[in-house]
Amino acid sequence: MPVPKALAPPGPGPRRRTRRLLARLRRPRPAPVRLSRRAQVSALVEVLDEAVAVQRLADPAVAACGEPGPVSGQAAQDCGRAGSAIHRLRARLRELPLTEADLVEFQEQAGRLLAYDQWMVRQSLNIAFTVHPDARTETARLQINGLGRPADDLRRLRDAVSAEPAGEPAGGPDPDVLGPAEPGLGGAEERVRQGARSSRSARSADRDREDRPEDDPGDDQQAE
Repeated sequence: MPVPKALAPPGPGPRRRTRRLLARLRRPRPAPVRLSRRAQVSALVEVLDEAVAVQRLADPAVAACGEPGPVSGQAAQDCGRAGSAIHRLRARLRELPLTEADLVEFQEQAGRLLAYDQWMVRQSLNIAFTVHPDARTETARLQINGLGRPADDLRRLRDAVSAEPAGEPAGGPDPDVLGPAEPGLGGAEERVRQGARSSRSARSADRDREDRPEDDPGDDQQAE
């Protein structure tokens, strides 16, 4: 005759498990630790430094999509890596536990600028590797010349945050950020043209400053 096996003690019933779960949910959670202003500035600058570094890779990748002739597969790979890096940085930027009002404003401005960078990378790829090429699309593609003015705005924003005092807030720049892209290829083409024009204008201004002759102090003396 088989020996009966020892019966296992009965486990907690469904009602008991439910009560335990509700008890855990009712426990007060510890309040999040509020970072000092110095720590908040440091965290924001760290993300913005990485964003500027990613822009240095994304800008030539986007410009390569507008070069005459067939676009290389390397340009597509570079744009893909840059787009992924910008996407991760946007997530990190959103997760920063900032509480200072001016730093939150900086955070929002940086988020808009990074969103534009990501959009520009994606649209440059779409135009450069469109499955339905035509004369209008090719014209728009040849005007692609990098990320444009928003990239300069992000660098200036990083510099402004880096110069922020750790003890008291100060106002920052309010860059004129382009709004969301219009749907459809036509809107994408127009926004790419805007970015290309702003990029060329910024570079032209830099060249003008370099070529401008310095004032001769002798002229002032002669005038006197």
